[in-house]
Amino acid sequence: MVETLTPTSSSSSWWPRWWPPPLHNHHHRRWIATITNLLSTHKTFLIALWLAFFFTVFYWHRDGTTGGLLIFRRTLPCRTLPKLRPVAFNLTDFGAVGDGVTVNTAAFEQAVRAISRLGKKGGGQLNVPPGNWLTAPFNLTSHMTLFLAEDAVILGINDEKYWPLMPPLPSYGYGREHPGPRYGSLIHGQNLKDVVITGHNGTINGQGQTWWKKYRQKLLNHTRGPLVQIMWSRDILISNITLRDSPFWTLHPYDCKNVTIRNLTILAPIFEAPNTDGINPDSCEDMVIEDCYISVGDDGIAIKSGWDQYGIAYQRPSMNILIRNLVIRSMVSAGVSIGSEMSGGVSNVIVENVHIWNSRRAVRIKTAPGRGGYVRNIIYRNLTFDNVRVGIVIKTDYNEHPDEGFDPKAVPILENISYSSIHGEGVRVPVRIQGSEEIPVRNVTFWDMSVGITYKKKHIFQCAFVEGRVIGTVFPAPCENLDLYDEQGHLIQKSVSQNVSDIDYDF
Repeated sequence: MVETLTPTSSSSSWWPRWWPPPLHNHHHRRWIATITNLLSTHKTFLIALWLAFFFTVFYWHRDGTTGGLLIFRRTLPCRTLPKLRPVAFNLTDFGAVGDGVTVNTAAFEQAVRAISRLGKKGGGQLNVPPGNWLTAPFNLTSHMTLFLAEDAVILGINDEKYWPLMPPLPSYGYGREHPGPRYGSLIHGQNLKDVVITGHNGTINGQGQTWWKKYRQKLLNHTRGPLVQIMWSRDILISNITLRDSPFWTLHPYDCKNVTIRNLTILAPIFEAPNTDGINPDSCEDMVIEDCYISVGDDGIAIKSGWDQYGIAYQRPSMNILIRNLVIRSMVSAGVSIGSEMSGGVSNVIVENVHIWNSRRAVRIKTAPGRGGYVRNIIYRNLTFDNVRVGIVIKTDYNEHPDEGFDPKAVPILENISYSSIHGEGVRVPVRIQGSEEIPVRNVTFWDMSVGITYKKKHIFQCAFVEGRVIGTVFPAPCENLDLYDEQGHLIQKSVSQNVSDIDYDF
């Protein structure tokens, strides 16, 4: 409440009740002098305090790179590196310098050798602290944890003379881009057991820009190397890190068992970063890929198992793979692919809870005569397509071969593939399943599908040589190759046109 002041004839008869009453005569004058001195002193103090505060804040902002004055510096707690092995080393213990210029290959190699001697004692952990740690390719060892601290970056040296040459993969028989040897990966491992690559979201950066440019200019004589490749190994965990700008495929587990890939961010430019697939399980068994964000210049995930006659002879399928809880963007290829190199077979795959956005294709199976092998027992469920050119693709004429030694009569088997709870917006062609007379697609199921389309052409659910069923309501209207069932599984209409071809690549 504000006090109302009413002046009277007396010069001192008005006064706020909450202020001491006025004094008279010399006491009055003395009290006023005292108050004036106090106010003057108090005002000076307030001005001084305000100026000090102003200049402190000014200095703090101006000197933000060093944190400003100590009284205002916000000290963020350092994230303690967990000790995941009985023994832990720091990369700097081996003379490494994280300035982005010093080559630290010897330090990595010495650290790995030290850990290799600890296998019977539970192995060892190599901590990579904050900094930019330039290195040529190096190998991991069994019972090892590679831990990247927050703001730690392992940088791949971008001069190919530092990258070792390796024989072609036995199930490919070819370097994939050139005959003969191939470059190894930046971080590599063979015949390992119990390997962990993890951290506080530290980064492994392949610095692929130089590689991509040389590839486009045809200046490389060998196939580019992956960023991380683990071969013939088991019990592998890769989690909580960022992988970016790989020269070639980013993460390539080859003929491995019991692999978990979790909480990764995988990045490469969406254009002009050729073949920078995100994760390529290749002849792998018992694998989980979950909770990842992938935006790359080729397939987000591509499940493989060897190429033509070499994959048929190698006989190592990819099987029992669970892919879930991902966000993927692929403007050049597809979010999740199977193939095209699938000659050893692919089976028992679940792809669920995946959001694919701003991509050329969402989920794709690609193969061709000469591949042999099979793709069977594949489940896609709870997928969201957001601004995707083609949603669901099965392509059987992906005619790319390692050499002329393939058998054109070795045709793959495609069967038992289901799509349920498929939704989205901004899709131009929701379904394009292109079987052929020699490679028909059998036992395909669609259930609970509603995809908003952007192109109002008559035939946008495209099929050729497909046998299967639609359960309940599917939008847009399915092709006539498929049997129609109600929600309770009762047959409504049997298809008599399973070999009808309605493929239109013009849109």
